[in-house]
Amino acid sequence: MSIGHTLLGLLESGPRHGYDLKRAFDERFGQDRPLHYGQVYATMSRLLKNGLVEVEGIEQGGGPDRKRYAITDAGVTDVARWLGQPEKPEPYLQSTLYTKVVLALMTGRDAGRLLDAQRSEHLRLMRGLTERKRGGDLADQLICDHALFHLEADLRWLELTAARLDQLATAVHA
Repeated sequence: MSIGHTLLGLLESGPRHGYDLKRAFDERFGQDRPLHYGQVYATMSRLLKNGLVEVEGIEQGGGPDRKRYAITDAGVTDVARWLGQPEKPEPYLQSTLYTKVVLALMTGRDAGRLLDAQRSEHLRLMRGLTERKRGGDLADQLICDHALFHLEADLRWLELTAARLDQLATAVHA
């Protein structure tokens, strides 16, 4: 996820302080990984330097000055371009799971047990996501569905690999 583009998109609805941007980001997109304040301000500094946002106002208070950021026309154009670009699909051609299975076979360890343990971990996470989905709003349901579909594909790969483990062992030791 592009943090900068996401913050720019949030600014399209109107100027905001860094604190407000963090809160809006966390509410919409940060359920599992909320932004750190430092990341928000570092990103806003970069966007400011690149001319994608401007400081609309500075408020003085008991603490540090609070900058209110607004998106520029260049920022709006940049967000539109980013939203119009399809994301590159990630095929995971060299996954960590594959590497672990091959290394287990190469070193004489039980690759079947490794696959079983991974399957159990996937199923545990899938149960948690399914429960979260039941109680969540539409955004949470869609996020959980996305994760569940990826985990389901991983499970299919785990099953296929387990079925071909003898063949893979022969190929690894050849």
